[in-house]
Amino acid sequence: MKKLLVAILVLAGLAIVAGGGLVVFSRPEATVPIEQTYGPNPVLVEPITEWMPSVNVAEATPWPEGTTPTAAEGLVVKEYAGGLEHPRWLHVLPNGDVLVAESNAPPKPDEGFSIRAFFMGLFQARAGAETKSANRISLLRDTDGDGIADTKTVFLRRLNSPFGMTLLNGKLYVANADAIVAVPYAEGATEITAAPEKIVDLPSGRNHHWTKDVIASRDGTKLYATVGSNSNIGENGMEEEKGRAAVHEIDLSSREMRQFASGLRNPNGLSWQPDSGQLWVVVNERDEIGPDLVPDYMTSVQDGAFYGWPYSWYGQHVDERVKPNDKLVAVAVKPDYALGPHTASLGLTFNTGDLFGAQMKNGAFVGQHGSWNRIPRSGYKVIFVPFTDGKPSGPPSDILTGFLSADGKALGRPVGVAIARDGALLVADDVGNKVWHVAPMK
Repeated sequence: MKKLLVAILVLAGLAIVAGGGLVVFSRPEATVPIEQTYGPNPVLVEPITEWMPSVNVAEATPWPEGTTPTAAEGLVVKEYAGGLEHPRWLHVLPNGDVLVAESNAPPKPDEGFSIRAFFMGLFQARAGAETKSANRISLLRDTDGDGIADTKTVFLRRLNSPFGMTLLNGKLYVANADAIVAVPYAEGATEITAAPEKIVDLPSGRNHHWTKDVIASRDGTKLYATVGSNSNIGENGMEEEKGRAAVHEIDLSSREMRQFASGLRNPNGLSWQPDSGQLWVVVNERDEIGPDLVPDYMTSVQDGAFYGWPYSWYGQHVDERVKPNDKLVAVAVKPDYALGPHTASLGLTFNTGDLFGAQMKNGAFVGQHGSWNRIPRSGYKVIFVPFTDGKPSGPPSDILTGFLSADGKALGRPVGVAIARDGALLVADDVGNKVWHVAPMK
């Protein structure tokens, strides 16, 4: 009871001056218009040190019967599939079948009681993020091409918090929370009963960030996998961060893994940009330095590059909370395109189809899961960023909104995005337990 009272007092607290900087116990509001925190040169303010993160959780509430998110003008959205269990990620097979990873965080090691963990658990539960992982991949099939799945079958079981998926040379590779595994796949199969074969281990354990993505190289000889950090800014010690906050390259012939790029706090959404052929990723940035910092971002992934975490943010802005590393900060790469602070941008796919017209060809769709610690809330939508000659070429536009109700409840939260065989956009909604289908009006 005493610990609980202390925690309540802390959360209710005031602001004090400590160590020469402002430490905020109250909940600061954003001062920069959210539109100015997107693009190649976002507005970056001075950081505010927060002793505890600001909390502004949108309570998860089911979609009212017959309602959907709001599609942009000229587009229409429909429910592709419902009745799923925390659908997080999507992969479209060559025959048009859609794989959906129904997944959540794996159990964490028992680290004893802490006030912070106690409240974070309450907040995550309120946001709909504390559901037990189904640990499976389901297959959705639209047999008549109307944009609604007619069948839903359990495709693959015996997984450990699966997330990313990629098909290569008759094998489906799946990124579990602790390893890349593979199973044989034959076109048209609706179920795989073979036991998954481990390809490589991935850093796991505490799993502060558990989602891991995977994609195959263009020539089919390698895989690339993401691994998020085990902390906000390395507060558990950098030994725990070995191999984390990185994109790894896996040679399939030797099964050797090397670090391809680092300093990426929580990377997901690996995707090949069609014009440049470069690998791109979206990254969730750090917390607790104010509602205007740090913008999440998407960036091309350069071999051997360091992107700042935990020593600096958005290039070479030093994080004063972290033991300095001047050599790494000096080479930190500035990301290509900011996606707004605390938007929890997770999904990324390039529009390789023709359905949305020439003006949207090869641009990026981004699924923004939404903030839990910002006033006002950010994200909770799917956006589109135009590309020209392989590079972002303009401001983002909203594609799918309305995931927050008028009274601030989270009816849904978009995560993975994928292009269906017909060129439509598919969106996994892990709070709404649905997959949405977005296409131009006919």
